[in-house]
Amino acid sequence: MEFLQNISQDFYKNIVAQQRYLFFWNGLKATIAMALIAIVIGVPIGMIIALIKNSAKENKKLRWAEIICNLYVNLIRGTPVVLQLMIIYYIIFRSSNISSILVGGLAFGINSGAYVSEIVRGGIESIDKGQMEAGRSLGFNRSQTMRMIILPQAIKNILPSLGNEFIMLIKETSVAGYIGILDITKASDIVASRIYNYFFPLTVAACIYLVLTLGLSKLIRILERRMAKSDNR
Repeated sequence: MEFLQNISQDFYKNIVAQQRYLFFWNGLKATIAMALIAIVIGVPIGMIIALIKNSAKENKKLRWAEIICNLYVNLIRGTPVVLQLMIIYYIIFRSSNISSILVGGLAFGINSGAYVSEIVRGGIESIDKGQMEAGRSLGFNRSQTMRMIILPQAIKNILPSLGNEFIMLIKETSVAGYIGILDITKASDIVASRIYNYFFPLTVAACIYLVLTLGLSKLIRILERRMAKSDNR
């Protein structure tokens, strides 16, 4: 009983007192905002790069575009996300008045785009080449076949991998504090520095991340089941 009382007292002191929970609430909103912005930016980038690299195999005129895409993917995947974040914020947008959350979402989106491109490319290549030939035989051109036949099948195959990428994206936003953004991790650090106790703030931050990732995992599984049902009809 005494243990529970101590826990409740520590919880009140660390989270409730002086409305310290607002740090976590604001951090949660910033984390979700950055993740959503990153998804909106990263998925189109990844799709475009994957399609360019796939098309370049048959169209030699796109060779120069494939080289640029490979350079981008290798550069992003070969450097830490926190370094990319700091370069974009402190160098590229140094003299601008753009919201730091928007800059953070842009940085994470650019980073995620490189990984999404490889996921999508792998999904496209997993589809039997006969699907493209079948589409062309029906009178579709290459782009129509890709959009109406290949991509829908590829997306079903890569949905679990995309879900894992989105989960990683949420956790990667924990470095946003390096550019002064009040995300979940930064919120826990601020609270801990005020009460000189890191146990509760870090535990609360970990629980928030866990709830976010588990919720997203559940959503991905629901989408997978619905797609599986549609295939069986």
